[in-house]
Amino acid sequence: MKDNTKSLNQAHKIRAKKKWGQNFLTDPNIVNKILDAALLQSGESVLEIGPGKGFMTRRILARGARLKAIEIDPDLVAFIQSEIMAPDETFTLIHQDALRYDYQNMSAPYKVVANLPYNISTPLLFRLLEEKTRITQMVLMLQKEVAERITASPGTKSYGALSVILQFFADVKILFNVSPHCFYPKPKVSSAVISIIPLQKPRIVVQDEGFFLKIVKGAFLYRRKQVLNALVCAGFSEEHLKIAFENMKCDPKRRGETFTLAEFACLSDTVYKYLY
Repeated sequence: MKDNTKSLNQAHKIRAKKKWGQNFLTDPNIVNKILDAALLQSGESVLEIGPGKGFMTRRILARGARLKAIEIDPDLVAFIQSEIMAPDETFTLIHQDALRYDYQNMSAPYKVVANLPYNISTPLLFRLLEEKTRITQMVLMLQKEVAERITASPGTKSYGALSVILQFFADVKILFNVSPHCFYPKPKVSSAVISIIPLQKPRIVVQDEGFFLKIVKGAFLYRRKQVLNALVCAGFSEEHLKIAFENMKCDPKRRGETFTLAEFACLSDTVYKYLY
């Protein structure tokens, strides 16, 4: 792998592009902390999303991982192809949109280690959740606000659909915060590194996972509405919802952010029973 003054000068000529939310991590200590948290072992399959200029890519390969990296920016693809030399069976660079990539092409099991583009982090997390049975761990750099939403508890301002769904499918934990000074250009927001370990089965058993997800998303579709009204606006039957709340002995005037994971599961199963 090349890592000389000439390649560094070439890297500096590549400007971050706002349309792809690019902020390049430049602190080697933070990279090492991320890789230590991922407990990378030689020969493991690893996916990196948004490798940028290859700052973390080089260090993942140095630890002996078998790495696939997905990059949408053609300038960065060309740079990495010219600067990171590794055997084909060790490193594959994919020029594609990570939201559209077919993750079935990854050899399972695998880990995801990435500084996610902040402008697509939430839809990308939901996309990666589709791979939950094949991913052993994700160690991700995210906007601090998103990390706090993922790990939020009921009754807090940050608690929402992302909190419920991630905690339903995985163990989630904020590992450490990262200053804007660790990036170039410096982002206007703080960042955090989070660990997501998919569970072998959902935290709570529900009759239909797809229906449960619709209930959760519907409850937070209009945060200021009472949960009954929010779910009606999301397309659910008011009649069935009222019966469900009565059977649960639950106040339908509550808002979605006050519901625990267990309460969402109970609501989902109760409504599902009347519909199917």
